[in-house]
Parts: sequence; structure tokens; C-alpha cells
Amino acid sequence: MTLRVLAAMSGGVDSAVAAARAAEAGHEVTGVHMALSSNPQSYRTGARGCCTLEDSRDARRAADVIGIPFYVWDLAERFDRDVVQDFVDEYAAGRTPNPCLRCNEKIKFAALLDRALALGFDAVCTGHYARLEDGVLRRGVDEGKDQSYVLAVCTPEQLAHALFPLGGTTKADIRAEAERRGLQVADKPDSHDICFIADGDTRAFLADRLGTAPGPIVDEDGNEVGEHEGAYAYTVGQRKGLRIGRPAPDGRPRYVLDISPVTNTVTVGPREALDVHEIVGERPVWLSDRPAGPFGCQVQLRAHGEVYGCTAEPDGDRLRIRLASPARGVATGQAAVLYSGDRVLASATIAEAARVPA
Repeated sequence: MTLRVLAAMSGGVDSAVAAARAAEAGHEVTGVHMALSSNPQSYRTGARGCCTLEDSRDARRAADVIGIPFYVWDLAERFDRDVVQDFVDEYAAGRTPNPCLRCNEKIKFAALLDRALALGFDAVCTGHYARLEDGVLRRGVDEGKDQSYVLAVCTPEQLAHALFPLGGTTKADIRAEAERRGLQVADKPDSHDICFIADGDTRAFLADRLGTAPGPIVDEDGNEVGEHEGAYAYTVGQRKGLRIGRPAPDGRPRYVLDISPVTNTVTVGPREALDVHEIVGERPVWLSDRPAGPFGCQVQLRAHGEVYGCTAEPDGDRLRIRLASPARGVATGQAAVLYSGDRVLASATIAEAARVPA
């Protein structure tokens, strides 16, 4: 069946090949590059991000080679509100957000998809490494590039209008294909870090927006062992850059255990104190039938992170997860994504992490 497809083209190799494959499959494809900054020069350059003028030009050249119409859509205001400001607000609240996940949720499969459907398109095509089979979201075959985790926030209704042409291919094969197709982005480096932080210094970015807010760094007993300039600059599990004035009595490294924006306190302690056995997630999104009671599955707690066996249970508008073995450094604000093998079952935002078994 021929579809009218809007291909989101970031300027990288993945989205270019995805658009080319959609066109080759016989679909009526239009390329679009999302302008996500009112001042693109303030975002990453040198192929480090996906929001620069350089990326826009690369996307246009790829569309020309493929032979499809191409447009640039200005989504800067929406991106600033739903991704950048959300990022700052989450850190200010003591949580650790994933801006790529939020961009998929709020921009690519909300703002972009809504506009595409309003214009009569049937689907949005992206270069994500994930598979959609009969409406079921599955991991991509390239384990190192799998992006099903950051797509798990999408609803079944959104995924019904999505195409992921790369899910069954490895990254190495995608680069080789791009070269065969004559796409100049074949050797373009992948984007890294956070696209809207120009120099990669998250601490300075947050300080510029939230200001300095000195407070104590304390151990598990409440003894002050150092001082910070803003609790927002820390994340659970962090070891480096703690600026602790004196070593632990046992001489071992200390890690961030907790961040309290209310008291402006950062708590540190030994690595084993990071062990988490139970997790509570909020705002669950079910990509399979919501079960009536507890069920066994696997859970991933960060992008490209380790997978843990667990028992999960719906609890009203929350999701309770008990791990079969403890996880370390679980940060609130990240996503907990449930899997059955390579199939995505559900996702939820981590709201609580209990370090002692109930």
C-alpha cells in the first residue's frame, strides 16, 4: 500500500537512509528538517548534534539525491518549552531527565506527527533503530544502536502512524548503503551528548539558568563533608566532581545517593548504598494490554543500560517494579521500560527508587 510519508531528516546518515528506503518502497515521501533553535549557532556544530545549520544543509542535500521534496519546519518555540525548559525544571526538582526521550515524546511524535496528519500524511518516518511488527514495538537488531527505549514513551496510536525502516539493519550496513546511494552523510559522525548544550558543559548550562545555590554535601549520617554550588548539578550515582573536603573514614570513593531540592542537600555514601530493589513509575504508557495483576518481565532503566529481570504490577496510575537483582544508580526522572524478550510492553517515569527490600 502506498502511503504519504513525512520523513524527519535530521541531517545524519540514519534519517537519510530511512527516507531513501521509504521512497524506494514506493511511498510518496516528503523530507522535513525540524529547526529546533531560534539561534542555530548556539547549538552544536561539527556534526555533534542534530539542530545546526550544517545539519539542515546536509538534510537538504540528501533529499536532493533521493529525489524528494524538502522543507524546513520551525519548531524552535515548542522545542524550547517541551524539551529545554523541561530539562531545566527536572534538574531543579532533583531529577535526571532524558532529553532525547522527551524530544521523541513531545516533538517527533506529537508536534511533528500532529502537523503531518493535519496535512494529510499517513505516517512519519524516522531513522530510529527499532522495529514495528504488526503494531508491536521491538528492539532493533543492532544491539549497540537499539533505540526502542527512547521510543517506549510513544502511545500505540502514535506508533500506528510511524515507520522505522532501519530496525532490521546494523549501523555498519546503513553507512555502507548510504555510500552506495551517493549520500554525502555516509561517513558523518553520530550525534552525541545533548544537542542544545553547545559546549557539552551541563553544569554550566544549568547554572546559567538556575543561578548558584550553595548548600551542604552530607554523608548518610547527616554529617557535612563538603559544599556544592547547586544541587541541580548532581545526579544519583555520580562519583566524579563531588568537591568533598575530606575522604571517607574507610578511604573508599563516595557516590551521590540522593538529591533534595527542598533542603538543597546532596547526600553521598558508599557504592553499595546505591543498590535499588524496588521502583515506582508514574504516568505509565502501555504498548500491550494492561495486565490485571503482577507479571514477570525485564526492565531497562536507562538508554543502553543493563536489563534486569523483574516483577511488575499496575497500581492505579502508577507502575510498581520489583527487581530480581539490585540495580545501582537508579535516578528519578529516567524511564523504566518493560520488555518481554525484544518486545516493548510499557514505559513509566521513575518517581521513587527503594534501596532496601520491602
